[in-house]
Amino acid sequence: SPTGKRVRIALYDSFASTPQIIELKENEIREFMDLLSQKTFQHSHDRGGKIPYVVIKEIVENLIHANFNEVVVSIYKDGNVIRISDQGPGITDKKKAILPGFTTAKDDMKRYIRGVGSGLPIAKESIELSGGSMNIDDNLSSGTVITLSLPTYGYKEVGPKKGRVKSSQQISLSKRQSKVLFLITELSKAGPSKVASELNISLSTAYRELVFLEGIGFIKSDKGGKRSLTKRGLEFLENFFSTFKV
Repeated sequence: SPTGKRVRIALYDSFASTPQIIELKENEIREFMDLLSQKTFQHSHDRGGKIPYVVIKEIVENLIHANFNEVVVSIYKDGNVIRISDQGPGITDKKKAILPGFTTAKDDMKRYIRGVGSGLPIAKESIELSGGSMNIDDNLSSGTVITLSLPTYGYKEVGPKKGRVKSSQQISLSKRQSKVLFLITELSKAGPSKVASELNISLSTAYRELVFLEGIGFIKSDKGGKRSLTKRGLEFLENFFSTFKV
């Protein structure tokens, strides 16, 4: 149990600066994991970061293997680099750890996490689909360091002068991605589970499509992982429907 353990979030203005430290403590494991996921997401996105909530949540839940021992979450200047370190037993076989179905979760852990070996693979796939990366390294004395990073250019809702981002008219979506976007428009907000059940697709496929749509700026996620339409997404739909007008 994480009772009495300190989990720190370190906010850096630059890689060399002294960080602002925020300490978190929560007695109940499930609430503790939710709180740490939400706060990490909030602080990284407040700084302009775009790392999806699902990625952060999967990495935080994986900390149960380290019994939340000496966890430090470091968030760097633009919010697009997050480093999560612990001093648990570490990950011996890092290649196996990112393969679906590989798990070392004990029965008592499965009360709080799925424990089916999907956490790290989902996180890796989701961040790579956003154009980013996930690296797993050994911590100095013991434990693990997981670094999540996204390129800083991102897909921002920008004015016409900033050229780097494709206009929404230039982006083409697959049939399934269009269905996901229409569903979110229809429901106002939807999370991966709702998308998976409504469209009869697997949870990992729903995650993947949501991460893609978030990456191109058509949807945004709240602290609970629910997605809603952005101005850019709305613009795409308006253009999409205008092509059918007579």
